[in-house]
Amino acid sequence: MGTGRRASSADEAVRAMLDQLEHYLSHVDWTLSDLDTTAAWIAFLSIPIFTGIIGWLINWTGLIMLFYPIDFHGVRVRGMAELARLAPRKLQEVPGILQGGLGWQGIVPARAAKMGSIAVDKAIAKLGTPAEFYQQLDPDRIAEHIVTMFAPEIPELVEEVMLRSNPSLWRDLPVPAKRAVVARVQAQLPEVVHTITTEIGTHIDQLLDPKIMVIEHFRRNPGLVVRVFKDIGQKELNLMVNIGFVFGFLFGIPVAFVDHWFHYWWLLPVLGIGVGWVTNLLGMWLIFEPIVPTRYFGIRFHGLFLRRQAEAAEIYAKIIADDVITLERIGDFLVDGPRGDRTRQMLATALRPAIDRAAGPARGAAKVVLGARTYEAIRTGFANEAVGRTLIPFRDEEFSRQQSAKIRVLIAERTKELPPRDFVEMMRSAIREDEWMLYAHGAIMGALGGFIHLSIFGAIAR
Repeated sequence: MGTGRRASSADEAVRAMLDQLEHYLSHVDWTLSDLDTTAAWIAFLSIPIFTGIIGWLINWTGLIMLFYPIDFHGVRVRGMAELARLAPRKLQEVPGILQGGLGWQGIVPARAAKMGSIAVDKAIAKLGTPAEFYQQLDPDRIAEHIVTMFAPEIPELVEEVMLRSNPSLWRDLPVPAKRAVVARVQAQLPEVVHTITTEIGTHIDQLLDPKIMVIEHFRRNPGLVVRVFKDIGQKELNLMVNIGFVFGFLFGIPVAFVDHWFHYWWLLPVLGIGVGWVTNLLGMWLIFEPIVPTRYFGIRFHGLFLRRQAEAAEIYAKIIADDVITLERIGDFLVDGPRGDRTRQMLATALRPAIDRAAGPARGAAKVVLGARTYEAIRTGFANEAVGRTLIPFRDEEFSRQQSAKIRVLIAERTKELPPRDFVEMMRSAIREDEWMLYAHGAIMGALGGFIHLSIFGAIAR
């Protein structure tokens, strides 16, 4: 009996709640009849326009957050770096936090090193091996350039090495004999240089690490990463800003009705959070998704960025060939990179037989006259000097630019052939973990827009 009484009470409570809900809904102005003044209609109709403008501003300022400033702007706070390591992971992702700073740096330049790593893993490593890139730079043409630049320095080189190894012998040597030595070295220079370029080509996979080279170059030049994004995706970025207005306006229509029907002061700010978040989310989705053409409700969707893979590949290839994988960058890495000592040692070892051949028939007599130790010192001196001086032309900026054309063609062809997923990941992976900041920024601005509209039209609407 007690159970029946409790069930009856529950039924009555449910009926009471439904009656209250029905009473409440019966007083809702579903037909907009309460909009009986011009001011009320302006307040109502202004909501979609307002959310459209806010949507545009969200995406416009979001792009500024994404790319600028190039370098960190803010203040360093003592002890903050240590405290930041205890913070939630998402908070640690905010640029500057882990370095103990309060301020901002563009998301993309802040992730420059990461972008370089991903660029290699997702694209550059698949576009070609170090050996392929080196062959595209035309080693024979490089050798000719080195000989042209190095030949005028031969007299000075011979003088320096001989004075360092056996100054008394060189000073006592007649001028015609000195000229003969210089002429012999100059005659053998093409063979010596060819040995160097061949050795580099043979061992380039062990001497050159594209990943380290690209990461370091991007880390030192974060503005280049911004250029990669903007040059390749400028059309999509502009469209994303305009889409912000379209989505904001469309979402604003149901928001206007909900706000009019229920008249709670907090509705616009709360709904603004959702509008701001979803506007950015949909903008990113339209640019990068779907990876393959897909139909939804009979409409064909395909990531806007992916539709321009061929065009974007040409732009990407130009940037990489002109600024990243260049003869100049390769020369810097071979000489000053983490494997620079290994490069010099390998080339010097390979050059010693070439120097013996340059000595020609006089080699045996030279060993007798000079002594084995002095001869070896001269040979080593020539090898070391030749390595240093022949690698310098690798850093010739103008020559590097001339040689970049073939690299550009290779990268463009391979980028066009990339699977769509790899092509998208090449650009998006660097910022995927940080997209939440853009969405949160949209939510905050959406809420702010709601409060602004409320402050302007709130009294009229209510």
